[in-house]
Amino acid sequence: MYKLYQVDAFTDQLFKGNPAAVVPLETWLADDTMQAIAAENNLAETAYFIPTTDGYHLRWFTPGIEVDLCGHATLATAHVLFEHLDYEEQQIVFHTRSGPLYVIRSENGYRMDFPADFSEVIAPPEALVRALGEIPLEVRKGKDDYLAIFPEEATVRDLQPDFRVLTQLDGRGVIASAPGNEVDFVSRCFFPNAGIDEDPVTGSAHTVMTPYWAGKLNKTTLQARQISARGGNLLCTLDGQRVLLEGRAVTYLEGTFKI
Repeated sequence: MYKLYQVDAFTDQLFKGNPAAVVPLETWLADDTMQAIAAENNLAETAYFIPTTDGYHLRWFTPGIEVDLCGHATLATAHVLFEHLDYEEQQIVFHTRSGPLYVIRSENGYRMDFPADFSEVIAPPEALVRALGEIPLEVRKGKDDYLAIFPEEATVRDLQPDFRVLTQLDGRGVIASAPGNEVDFVSRCFFPNAGIDEDPVTGSAHTVMTPYWAGKLNKTTLQARQISARGGNLLCTLDGQRVLLEGRAVTYLEGTFKI
């Protein structure tokens, strides 16, 4: 029997934010088994972790693939450790495919310390413009994602992407972002190549957007909102080569499964 938790991340309300499954393990299951469990859960991410001498190894699986970085499932995992598994240290260290990630409690819930993803301006790919149905002000490319900048929040909110066309792009997917009406910037995130047409709230995407908007707005601490149907809020800080992401989380369920 294995424990499983489902946590809504980047929100303080059930049924908002981004749901993630979290599975504590003592040793890794086979990769194909972890992938099958993630597909069975059918959430944007299922996180698995095992203890190490100085923290935990952490891995993330979408229903289709293993990914290099996932913010909301990292937040969910920290929430499970602090709230359900009696973790007593002030800081958690997660060892991941993206290097060490650090999480502490904060006034805004939990603060995650991630590597910043500094994007570069590129010519807009034809498939991106065709799929989004709007011409961005500029398009940039980060490590895994395209970043499409639009002039106003309403444009991003009203996008109706053609996900079939988006699969023609390389990389993980497309982040659409604009200045916010009530926050510094807003976004929506589309990742059909990873098995997720639209991700409700995407921590890793904010490692791309935070450096961009920090430069545009000439400030290092920014309020962000992902304006998906579920929606979620983040406090983002650019700290040199790192991005600090803060948000809350609530537990939806605790259960067990057997394989």
